[in-house]
Amino acid sequence: MQQKAKPDLKSVHPNVAEGHTVVSEPSFARWWRQAIFIPILHNRWVSDEVMQRLTQKVTEVEKGHRGEVFLVIENHLPINLAYRVGTRERAIDLFSLYRVWDTEENTGVLVYVNVCEHSLEIVADRGINTHVSPTVWQAMCDKAIAGMAKGNIEQSLLDLLDEIGLLLKQHYYLEHDPEGNELSDTVVFLK
Repeated sequence: MQQKAKPDLKSVHPNVAEGHTVVSEPSFARWWRQAIFIPILHNRWVSDEVMQRLTQKVTEVEKGHRGEVFLVIENHLPINLAYRVGTRERAIDLFSLYRVWDTEENTGVLVYVNVCEHSLEIVADRGINTHVSPTVWQAMCDKAIAGMAKGNIEQSLLDLLDEIGLLLKQHYYLEHDPEGNELSDTVVFLK
């Protein structure tokens, strides 16, 4: 595997399937933020109703193309990993763990939200990455993060999912998807 120096977490979108890795610098501050994080103070917006609306949006944006969208919301990085693993590495690990890479045409896109770190990552598989430049993914992240910072968390995520769906439809349009849904549409919430 090829290793790169520590990148800007939100600007590098490696081709995960080709083995590129992201290496975070060890950070006691990052570990400490996870250790003292109190979920109930920061994740009140994550209700059953919000999760249902986000899941419905994932189902909706997957229609009309061969791509797959997978949304993971995590309260904080696992304490045992937080010193050495940043949000980008965590998103890539989850991309692998939930097998987002395992789609017929390598068109899986993982959206990862870390509540504690106020971070959003997009990890796209090599199929869609051949069509979309890193600056497009970056702009999508920046727009969503700006909306989330203003307190519009749910709407920012809904808008982001719409944008990803349009992007997938632009490059992988298909009126009827014979393969069906390759990944679950249910939003994963890691507490």
